[in-house]
Amino acid sequence: MRRSPNKNRNIAALGGYTRLMDRPRNHGRGSAANPRNRFERHETVLDEGAEHDQPSTSTVWLPDRSRTLIARNQSPDLGFDASLNPYRGCEHGCAYCYARPTHEYLGFSAGLDFETRILVKEGAALRLREELSSPRWVPRPLALSGVTDPYQPGERRWGVTRACLEVLAEFRNPVVIVTKNHLVTRDVDLLAELASHGACTVFVSITTLDRGLQRVMEPRTSTPERRLDAIRLLSEAGVPAGVMVAPVIPGLTEHEIPSILEAAAQAGARHASWVLLRLPWGVKDLFREWLERTFPDRAAKVLNRIRSTRGGRLYDADFGTRGRGEGPVAEHIERLFRVSRRKAGLETPPPALRTDAFQRPAGEQLTLFA
Repeated sequence: MRRSPNKNRNIAALGGYTRLMDRPRNHGRGSAANPRNRFERHETVLDEGAEHDQPSTSTVWLPDRSRTLIARNQSPDLGFDASLNPYRGCEHGCAYCYARPTHEYLGFSAGLDFETRILVKEGAALRLREELSSPRWVPRPLALSGVTDPYQPGERRWGVTRACLEVLAEFRNPVVIVTKNHLVTRDVDLLAELASHGACTVFVSITTLDRGLQRVMEPRTSTPERRLDAIRLLSEAGVPAGVMVAPVIPGLTEHEIPSILEAAAQAGARHASWVLLRLPWGVKDLFREWLERTFPDRAAKVLNRIRSTRGGRLYDADFGTRGRGEGPVAEHIERLFRVSRRKAGLETPPPALRTDAFQRPAGEQLTLFA
């Protein structure tokens, strides 16, 4: 096991190592340990035979001191250029999560730290209101969120995502949500209100319908059945709901594409998309360790198929191929998805979100003139 010796110093720079909540759980984690942070020059390596404390698997919630909320990007392969993330880190603990390396910018590890040290933007709604009230803000769709899941388990306690949605509904600013959690249905009232102005769409991410696989690969997400139920409830409420088959893992989940799309269509999904597995930076080693630990009999096959879609490597960050891959295996997945989508009747593209209903409340207008 490896630990960063400078972790306390980096956390102090964020505003203090204040424990907002430390709650032990018995559920599994996606990572087994904390690998070295790639930005740290030194590390402490403990003797394998020596007795030492194991890394805590309790979730610790920490305050986030970010001064701005809306993040911008210029990535040509993303369907949005502005996003907001209520949380940093994600308790869902998905073994493959491409967002894990973002925790290293905070002095944490991309391993257990990412799923047990979660930063909460408690003042997010206030900052969002300030940014939407600014005359510099040009109404545009906001992705909620671009990195970690806005409906991870802690949202039940903190309610940061709902507070942000209340602001978005008040301003009628369009939003796109991607989540793996049934908790999104709690906010169906706000989502339906936004949808009435053509300002909302929700993608429910479904990686597998195999509950056993979901339990070990995405340990704290909603079950496949619950995610399908979320699609149903959203659709019944008039919220445009789609399914995101993501990530597709070659050799492990690609064969499920037809059944996932069929089940989603029956639940009321209107559109569908997919993304190939992405393993940037340290996620490559974390996923390989998880695969070899969980499925030792097929690990080599899966890794080889992943490499076949990435030019012989486990990841290629090129904008043109990072979401789809290349080569015969990637082409097979693309064809399988297109054929299955057509059979399921999900070829309708997601609705183009409207911005013409955007409004600044009267009080905000007076603030601008002041």
